[in-house]
Amino acid sequence: MRVFVTGATGFIGSAVVRELINAGHQVVGLARSDKAAAALTAAGAAVHRGGLDDPGSLRSGAAAADGVIHLAFKHDFSDYAGAVTADLLAVETIGAALEGSGKPFVITSGTLILSLLLPPGQFGTEETVAGAELPRGGSESVVMALAERGVRTSVVRLSPSVHGEGDKGFVPRLIAIARDKGVSAYIGDGSNRWPAVHRLDAARLFRLALEAAPAGSRLHGVGDECVTFRDIAGVIGRHLSLPVVSISSEEADAHFGFLGAIAALDNPTSSALTQERLGWRPVHPTLISDLEEGHYFKN
Repeated sequence: MRVFVTGATGFIGSAVVRELINAGHQVVGLARSDKAAAALTAAGAAVHRGGLDDPGSLRSGAAAADGVIHLAFKHDFSDYAGAVTADLLAVETIGAALEGSGKPFVITSGTLILSLLLPPGQFGTEETVAGAELPRGGSESVVMALAERGVRTSVVRLSPSVHGEGDKGFVPRLIAIARDKGVSAYIGDGSNRWPAVHRLDAARLFRLALEAAPAGSRLHGVGDECVTFRDIAGVIGRHLSLPVVSISSEEADAHFGFLGAIAALDNPTSSALTQERLGWRPVHPTLISDLEEGHYFKN
């Protein structure tokens, strides 16, 4: 299958590209820079120049492919609303190019959206519907509608921590904050839970979704269903030889910055239906095991 991949040179996207090529697919990656193009060529993928702000490149890339995996996202938390809008426009553009084709179209969302929908403590499942009024819910709604218009769509909701060597997401940020503040902190009793998934397990899930997910599928990239924030802070503190302390919710924003609200979220999430539907099984290290290996603390 000739697969058009956006975000193909990112932390997750590069693993997806390798997973697809190893499975015998041809990959065409979206590249907005010479550096990204060189990385794709080195990985054995073809290059399609363009970006999220270039709808023409998205349309032509999708139209020439047998399937699309959309991973690109502007990770700018100073303008998160703008990033969400750009993602929605990209999904709409690609979807329009695929309408009526029967081709697979896999997009990316996040499990944190479920914490805005469910009562405290309730596990999120693949059957939980995210409305268009929620962050990234608009993109989910678009692909669900496309399933009725001849596109084999699926949504992969990723855990807030997609971990592994080279991670540049939330956990490295927590480590940097601990180094800067001199303590590894959690909020309240730290019993709020985050799901997590190793990036290689996530990459395999994207491939399986492309190959076999029924139209209109919601899938959960979750290996650890619920890692307590206190346990994450504990490992960070131990490896940095720093005190592990509780802070109040009122102190969270000052301590964690933009992560203050996220650090307090309780987001227990199941991937049982995903595993049942696609035969996907997480096999790589859990988040705590990955942290204990020490590579997160080398720099």
